[in-house]
Amino acid sequence: MSQRYQPITRLGMGGTGLGDMYHRTSEEAGKATVDAAWEAGIRYFDTAPHYGAGLSEHRFGVALRNRPRNEYTLSSKVGRILVPSETPEIADPFVGGLPFRRITDYSADGARRSVEDSLQRMALSHLDIVYVHDLSPDRFSQAEYEHYYAIAAGKGGAFEGLVKLREEGVIKGWGLGVNTVDPCLRALRDSDPDIFLLAGRYTLMETTPLERLFPLCAERGAHVVLGGPYNSGFLAGGPNYDYAPAGADKIAQRERLRQVAARHGVDLAAAALQFGAAHPVVAATIPGASSPEHLKRNAALMEVRVPKVFWEELKAEQLLAQEAPVPSA
Repeated sequence: MSQRYQPITRLGMGGTGLGDMYHRTSEEAGKATVDAAWEAGIRYFDTAPHYGAGLSEHRFGVALRNRPRNEYTLSSKVGRILVPSETPEIADPFVGGLPFRRITDYSADGARRSVEDSLQRMALSHLDIVYVHDLSPDRFSQAEYEHYYAIAAGKGGAFEGLVKLREEGVIKGWGLGVNTVDPCLRALRDSDPDIFLLAGRYTLMETTPLERLFPLCAERGAHVVLGGPYNSGFLAGGPNYDYAPAGADKIAQRERLRQVAARHGVDLAAAALQFGAAHPVVAATIPGASSPEHLKRNAALMEVRVPKVFWEELKAEQLLAQEAPVPSA
């Protein structure tokens, strides 16, 4: 088993916003956002070829190129190869992009090529962490998921390829970047991942990983980075939950959380951001940000004091699992 690799800081910056998720972001705003993250002490940045068909990676490269490379953690993803296209392939929820189209490829050769392509787009020397992206039943039909998982986990697959890249010292750690728990459990069974980027599954709205994934990670010495701590902005007041308009049940659940927060003078967004980071297997949490204002707000929310009685009432009202660790006041 490898020595597990973790990001440098517990608050990171997710790269979906720099890939024009939901709305367009200018080149200047993208760089200013990363600069604001650096000034706030954030030293973990996550991106992916999928985010704006290379746009997020390009913008991170511009912003980080002159920063000391040994002072920050950078992660990207494999599973989609970008090939040139006359026009950008616009893929929901991204509204912009570079002139590439995406090809699904979960092979070892595809993983190596994807890492090399990402470094070319960013003009940076290396990646620290690489995640196998969206190898999950929420992206594919069940049959397709089984097909692609068998490729990734089998001989000549992405898992094997990333283990080799880690052994070669090309990367420091690898895992899966997904929105569901099942692929993470299977990867721990079938290979030797270091870390998972799990989006939206461990938040004030849902704590599914407490049952099986987090205990298994603790047993194996693996870590988890939490993406989507606001559930696509929902817990910060947005209309979307898991990248789609929120249903009535989710809206009602959020309203109950808001009522408890109001009784204790708590900013619900601050509680949402801090909650996940309290679990010992969680190495970092990475809300997305597309402007310096968003970034500075996230950094400030991590420092807001949330009283113990707030967490106690959430558990008393059965809005939060009894066994969920909570931040200390």
